[in-house]
Amino acid sequence: MSSSLASQLTRLTDQISTIIVGKRPQVRDCVACLLAGGHLLIEDVPGVGKTTLAHALAVSLGLRFSRTQFTADLMPSDLIGVSVYERSKEAFVFHPGPVFAQVLLADEINRAGPKTQSALLEAMEEHQVTVEGETRALPRPFFVIATQNPTDQLGTYPLPESQLDRFLMCLTLGYPDKASERALLAGTDRREAIQGLQAVMSPEDLVAAQQEVLKVHASDALLDYLQSLIAATRSGAWFVDGLSPRAGIAVLRAAKAHALLDERDYVA
Repeated sequence: MSSSLASQLTRLTDQISTIIVGKRPQVRDCVACLLAGGHLLIEDVPGVGKTTLAHALAVSLGLRFSRTQFTADLMPSDLIGVSVYERSKEAFVFHPGPVFAQVLLADEINRAGPKTQSALLEAMEEHQVTVEGETRALPRPFFVIATQNPTDQLGTYPLPESQLDRFLMCLTLGYPDKASERALLAGTDRREAIQGLQAVMSPEDLVAAQQEVLKVHASDALLDYLQSLIAATRSGAWFVDGLSPRAGIAVLRAAKAHALLDERDYVA
């Protein structure tokens, strides 16, 4: 890994940590998830900074950001877009939805119906959407940060296993400690602070960093250890269902991303 990339990743984590105060480990996990090419699920109560984290990440990387509030009446077309007939052109013109952003915040994802959740599922897994029989590619990089409130079950649709399997990581921000909360109370509004951020990496730099993750070395001994962990989940002693091969690949990708953040070219 080049020294310039290491410097960029450090500045990225540092800058986001000035907005999400006192949550550097969670910020680091979020960056690692993006570097690994995965998607992130945040389970937490309202008001702890989920939207702010997503917005700060997008601004710091110069990525197009979109936020969609998921509700029971949200239709797939509201998310992916729709073709509208324009009389002046005498043709149907596609109007892309918020899913065509590079960072999509799916707020309270479990409040949308299964049909809308399935539309997002295709976008997350295939990096494309199908509109009226036509497949349209999504921009790269494409990163979904979904949120849900674990304490509020009324009017929600639990995410199916197939949907949960598309998230590389699930984390909780939690309440800030006393010192961090005092800094938030005494400082400027977080939304105003985000407006003053400058991009520390370009989208092209991010794609290059994601390629560097793939080059991180994992030894045979480490792969043996990972396989042993996966096999242990399939014994039936502790888990109803064991980890799938996709889960093993996801764990390895996340470990490689963390190694890159530690400026290592191997997984420890």
